[in-house]
Amino acid sequence: MRIKAIILIIMLMPLALCAQQEKKEVLIVGTMHNVPSIVKNSYKPLLKRALEYRPEAIYVEYIMPNDFESWSYMKDGWSVGYQEFYKLSDSLRTAIIFDQSEFSRLSRKKVESLSSGEVSLLVELYAYQRDYANYAFFRYVQQYGVGGSKKSFGNENTDLSFKLALQLGINKLYGIDDQHTVKLYQQTLSDCMKYGESNGDTDILKKLDKKDTRASIAPALIGRLGWHINTPESLNRKHTIHSARYVTQENSACSNCTEYWDERNARIAGNLLQQLNQTDYGKVIVIIGAGHVVGLKHELEKQSPNVRVRLLYEE
Repeated sequence: MRIKAIILIIMLMPLALCAQQEKKEVLIVGTMHNVPSIVKNSYKPLLKRALEYRPEAIYVEYIMPNDFESWSYMKDGWSVGYQEFYKLSDSLRTAIIFDQSEFSRLSRKKVESLSSGEVSLLVELYAYQRDYANYAFFRYVQQYGVGGSKKSFGNENTDLSFKLALQLGINKLYGIDDQHTVKLYQQTLSDCMKYGESNGDTDILKKLDKKDTRASIAPALIGRLGWHINTPESLNRKHTIHSARYVTQENSACSNCTEYWDERNARIAGNLLQQLNQTDYGKVIVIIGAGHVVGLKHELEKQSPNVRVRLLYEE
C-alpha cells in the first residue's frame, strides 16, 4: 500500500506543478483619479513601478462595452463625459456600418505601426462599440502620438494607464467598472451623512478626512503622493470612508450605503475575473480608485482563490 501511495504521489506531482504555474497574478494600484496641478507629477513613481512589473494586460475603471445596465444609467448619469460619449456612440450606430473584419485587422496591429488614419478609424470603431476605455486610449494616441504627452495632467489614465500601455507595447485596455447601483449608493451616502450630523458620526468622518488630508501633505511635497495613497493606512482609511464603516450609530441608510459599496466591488471583481479567465494572461495590473482597493482585493480572493492578489506596499 505504501508503494502504491508513493507512486500515486509521483503521478500527481506534475498536475500540482501545472496548477501552480497556471495561477494568475493581479497587481492592484490605487489612484487619486485627478490630482491638483500643484502635484500633477504624482503618477510618475507609479508609472515607473508599473513598468518594472511589466504586466501583460491593463484593467481600468471604465464601463465595459456590453454592460447594458451601467450604460442605461450613465447615458444620463453623473458624468458629462460619459453622457457625451454615449450620444456619440448612438450617432455612429446610425451613421456607419461596422466592419468587423477591418476592426479585427486594426485592433491586432501594434500601436506604433498604425497610420494616423487607422488610429482615427479605431477611435470611431471603439466609440461605435461603446468601448470607452479604448476610445479614450486611442484619442490620446491620436492627439499625442505613440510617445504620449511629455507633460503631466494629474490624471490616472493620461499619466499612468495610457503611458503604461504605450511603453509596454500593449494595444488594448480592459474596462471593469460597474455603475449599476451608484445612484442608490450616492443617495444612501447622503442620507447616512444626514444621520451623522445628529448622532456624532459626521464628526468621526470629518476627523478621518482631516487625518487623510494631513497625512498626504508631506508625501505630496516630495513627489510621493502616489506611493502614499497605496500604503495600508491610506487604503484602509479610504475604504472605511467610502463604505461608511466609520459609523458607530447603526441605521438603515448607512447599512445600505455599505452594502451598495461592497456589492459594486464584488461586481468589479467579477468583471475582472470573467475577462481574465478568457485570456492566457498570467500577470496583469488593475488601475482603480484607491477607495476600491481593499474591497476589491477581498472580493478577488473570495471569488477566485486561484488568483494571487498583490498590492504596491507588499512589493
